[in-house]
Amino acid sequence: MSSGKPRRGSAPPGRGIQPLADDSPAAAERASGEPSAARAASTTPSGTRKTKTNPSSRAAAPPARAAAASSTVTGADIPATAPRLGVRKTYKLYVGGGFPRSESGRTYPVHAARGGELLAWAAWGSRKDVRDAVVAARGAVGKWAGATAYNRGQVLYRVAEMIEGRAGQFAEEIVAAEWYAGWPDKVAQVAGAANPVAGPYFNFSVPEPTGVVAVVAPATSSLLGLASVVAPVIVTGNAAVVVASESRPLPAITLSEVLATSDVPGGVVNVLTGRTAELAPVLAGHYDVNAIDLTGVPAGGRAELERLAASNVKRVFCAEDDWSAPPTPRRMLAFTETKTVWHPVGI
Repeated sequence: MSSGKPRRGSAPPGRGIQPLADDSPAAAERASGEPSAARAASTTPSGTRKTKTNPSSRAAAPPARAAAASSTVTGADIPATAPRLGVRKTYKLYVGGGFPRSESGRTYPVHAARGGELLAWAAWGSRKDVRDAVVAARGAVGKWAGATAYNRGQVLYRVAEMIEGRAGQFAEEIVAAEWYAGWPDKVAQVAGAANPVAGPYFNFSVPEPTGVVAVVAPATSSLLGLASVVAPVIVTGNAAVVVASESRPLPAITLSEVLATSDVPGGVVNVLTGRTAELAPVLAGHYDVNAIDLTGVPAGGRAELERLAASNVKRVFCAEDDWSAPPTPRRMLAFTETKTVWHPVGI
């Protein structure tokens, strides 16, 4: 017989454990009296349940399923590849047959003459770079001047051939430097002489190279002007230290790449890039530079450089050349010294 009190451990009437809320579509349908959206979408008008989902069911699908259905990526959805970022080259100096960086570690931007866009970066040469270039030129001038005139001519012909092979990087007119390649074995005949003397002697006047020649390349004619100042210096056996055009140095650097891969001995031509106002005074006052070509220096800045050159009795050459005009022997003879030789007759 049971008492009126509930047994220990049993729940009081009306206070039993409540079942978990049923949030299924069927429960929602029972509570509201309306068919759920999923069931309505999958049921035909006659009430028969379909076993296959028709296309209209995607529109009534829950948001998560709709998002999943629309997340398929097609070829048309792939964004176009962004344009490739151009990497600007940093050019180095050309000293002693190699391509060192500037001792200062500095560079400066090179912009296009017309559009103004950035083309590349060039080494900003320092006073130390000038001294290194002069040392390299001095070490090379003896061997280069001692080579036969025929050999120097063949080397310059080789340089001209390589320039023609890289016509895309050079203007066609720069190949006019090939004109100088035919002169090494003719300079002595044109500039030399057999002098009549009273006595049993031969007396000859023979042109010889000056030595190390500093050249400030023209700033405006960076192609033809550059070749027209470098070729006549080395054709007679000199070694050159060239200060390239400050605003247009790329042709000079490309020419140095040609020289490095041709038969020109290292140190015969040395190319420096940077500020002309910083490098030219160092060359003009350098005691181991025998001559300087100031053609590429503006007229207003030549007086100070001429004064520095006079302090060490340096030969100075300057001309207002028309680079499109046919070349003449004048530039070659500007950097030669005339040596007079006596020789007894019959010996």
